[in-house]
Order: sequence, then structure tokens, then C-alpha cells
Amino acid sequence: MTLTSVNPVNGAVLATMDETTPQELEDALAAASAAAPVLRAMSAAERGRWIRAVADALDRRSAELVRLARSETGLPEARLTGEVLRTTTQLRFLAEHAETGGPFEPTIDRGDRSWTPAPRPDLRSIRAGIGVVLVFAASNFPFAFSVAGGDTASAWAAGCPVIVKTHPGHPLLSEAVAETIRGTLVAQGVPSGAFAAVRGFDIGTTALIDGRVSAGAFTGSVAGGRALADIASRRPAPIPFFSEMGSVNPVIVTARAGSERADEIAAGLADSFLLGTGQFCTKPGLILIPAGSGITERLATLIADRPAGVMLNRAIRDRHRTALRDFLAHDAIGLAASGQQVPQDDGACEPATIASTTAMALIAYPGTITEEHFGPSTVLVTYESDSELEAAIQVLPGSLTGTVQRGSGEDVAGLVAALAERVGRVVVDDWPTGVAVTWAQFHGGPYPATSDARHTSVGTGAISRFLRTTAYQNVPDNALPRWLHDANPDRILRRVDGVLTNAPIDEGT
Repeated sequence: MTLTSVNPVNGAVLATMDETTPQELEDALAAASAAAPVLRAMSAAERGRWIRAVADALDRRSAELVRLARSETGLPEARLTGEVLRTTTQLRFLAEHAETGGPFEPTIDRGDRSWTPAPRPDLRSIRAGIGVVLVFAASNFPFAFSVAGGDTASAWAAGCPVIVKTHPGHPLLSEAVAETIRGTLVAQGVPSGAFAAVRGFDIGTTALIDGRVSAGAFTGSVAGGRALADIASRRPAPIPFFSEMGSVNPVIVTARAGSERADEIAAGLADSFLLGTGQFCTKPGLILIPAGSGITERLATLIADRPAGVMLNRAIRDRHRTALRDFLAHDAIGLAASGQQVPQDDGACEPATIASTTAMALIAYPGTITEEHFGPSTVLVTYESDSELEAAIQVLPGSLTGTVQRGSGEDVAGLVAALAERVGRVVVDDWPTGVAVTWAQFHGGPYPATSDARHTSVGTGAISRFLRTTAYQNVPDNALPRWLHDANPDRILRRVDGVLTNAPIDEGT
């Protein structure tokens, strides 16, 4: 079997590539399994050294990789250049955080005969890499959520080998990034099993059911993510699997905001939902607006002359077009506005589209109206009263983000609280499409946004997806992991008898 690389702008075939063979997959799994205890035992400083080397190597090849990515995705050069920087910054950021010891939560409870209700033994616990991690790369971020993206960076920082199932939408780029990683790891003296890239439509599920894989991560559709998460849970030995899936990312425009700054909100919404031709997982896809605000008319004017954008490939374009056609056929949904149309055969181009409905229709048909449409479209939902708005909020599905656009001096604590029940990140007077890589970031949310609302795939918290805890009772110092030694040789922050400290344990106390 072969994969085909296609330019989405004009449909030109760039190359064909063979899928990974069963023997190649077996070799990758065996090498990763052998590397797992080696990477787990490495110091975070040693891991950080070669993770940073990978980042440096990608930065050196940035211009070449961006040219290749443009040819396979149609994304603009500036966007891709910034995405390479985000990817390499993320690698360094997570490596540096791991070096602090924070993700591993070293905890020491010294023996205490006076502890109630029974004497306490010496207990020490720490989190460590769970084992081989299988990463399913995404299509819409060919660097930041692909071969060397956040899932790979998180797993490496945790001390786990990574096998990436590459995305068929950018196979040439995937191989170029994989080649860069492999060469860097060899030069750094890292076991070859620390990384592998495999390709093929069935190869990922074959790897997922293999007992040597200990965890997985996916970014993509609800159907794909749910199917993989179900496979992971049905294995003879189930494994954790984090799927980032569907999200409509609701936006609530209050009545006061609609009357005070309709022009500003319309302009911000147009830029946000059309960013990346609507192919951001944080795209605002369901907008609750007050009736009579004029936002619909302003948006129609803003997008009327916008040329159709290039989508990642024709398959994604066709799915969006078909789903949107069926969506607009519903009696309660109308077409509010659209951008410039394109010929049917003009590459993977797709015009901007705005659908409209009412809060009462949303309440009556929540499953239909809250469908995610991955592409340059959004849905405006008008409400007539606060009570209608409150009822509409109650039927919103889990999402990655929820946004409130408020009026001057307006108290939106109740709206923020209501959204916090349903999303992983609440935004006020801003737009959700930017996802900063920081300590506090949370890129997750209740189902169907993700398969596990406890975890994030962006920020330092992403490392925890690939860690498991081991406790040691009355274990001698020389048999403990380094960060549980009495001497605390790296002076990391630990919790000792309930108190955070970086001081060593004094044997005399």
C-alpha cells in the first residue's frame, strides 16, 4: 500500500510513499520497549539535553521544512514559520519544566510512630514515565500537533519513548521531521527506540493493540478519537488514551455587548472563525447573540468579498461541504451569509459560510445544531431574553473553550461559572483561537471535546498524561530513585512530611 502527497492548492501529486510494513512496525515496537526503562532511568537533565538538541535541529531546518509544509498543506508561510517556533519553544519549555522535578511530584513521609490511627512507615513516592507512548499526529497543525508536536514533547519530558503514527495529509513533511529527529538522537547517543515514525491507515490501530504500548494520544475527529479510545479501553490490559476531538467553542455575546460594540465583535468573530480557513480546534463555531444586535448583518458585509480559503486537502473540504449542506437543509437553520464562491474543481478551496438559527431551535435540536463543522463556517444563534440564553447554555456540549463578550462594567460571573461547567478554558472579551504554551494553560474539556476531561494536551500539565506513580515503603536510600534520596542532590522542590521544601533530609531529625 502507498500514501500520496498532494498539493491542496492545485491537486498536483507531489510524491507517493510506501506504508510501514508489519516487520518495520515490529522493529519499532521492540526498540521502543527496550528503550523505555533506559529513558525512565535517565535524569531529567540528560533528557532535556537531547530534547533541546532536537529543537535546535528543527530550527536550523525551519525554512526548508516550511517550504515542504506549504506544498502539502496550503498554509501560508508566516503561519508555518510561527508554528515551527511554537513547536521548538514547546520542546524546550517542557524539557525545562521536567528538570525542575515538578511533574514528578516527589513526596516523602518519614516514619512516624506517633502517627494516628496507626504508626506510619517511611513512605516515598514519585511519578515516572508510563512506558511506550503512541501518538496519532493531527492534520491541521503540521508541526505543533504532529511528529515533533506537543504530545511527543510531553512524552519525552515524562521519560517515555514515542512512536508517531504520521498523518497522511503531510507525509513528506512528516518524514523530513522524523529524519531530523532520528539523526539528532543518534548524534546525542540516545537509544534508537526513543523515537519512531510509522505510516499507513491501519498501522496505528495495529500498534495500539500491541501490549508493548502503554499510553496513547490523538488529535482529530470525534469518530476517530472515540474509536481509538474504545480500542485502548478494550485491550486485555487497558491503557490510558487521550483523544482531543470535537468542539464547537461557544461564544456568548451579552445584550449590552451587542448594543455597545457590535462592529468590534463582528470583526473579531470573522477573523477568529476564519483563521486557518476555520481549521482550528478552538474555532468559535456556535455564537449566541442577542436578537436585533445587527451582528449578523455586519458579519455578512465583512465576509461577502472574502475569497475562499484553501483547506488542508480535498477530503477535509468535501466532508465540510457535505456536512454543511445537510446542516443547512434542516428546517430550523438558515443561510445568513457566505463569501466568494469557487469552482467545484478549484483545489481544496472553500468559501466562508454563516448559518443562523434561534435559541429555541438550539434547545429543541441540540444534537443537530451543536455539530462541529471543521472548516470556514460558524453558526449564529439569536436569543430573545436572558431566560432563553440560560436555557440554551444548559444544552451546550463539552468544548475546549467558552467565551463571553460583555458590555462595559457588566458582571458576567454567572455566565463564566456556567461555561466553566462545560469547557476547559473560559475566555472573556477575547477570542479562543490562540492557545498559549504556558504553565496555566489547559487545552482539554468535557466529552466530546476530549476523552478525558482531567487532562490537557498543551502546557506543562500535558506531561502528566504519560506518568504513573510508584510508592516505596522502607526502601533503603541507595535503592530509591535519585529525587527521593535523603540528600536531595539536585535540590528540587519536594513535599516532605506535608511541607514543600528543597532542603535535604537531616538524618538526625
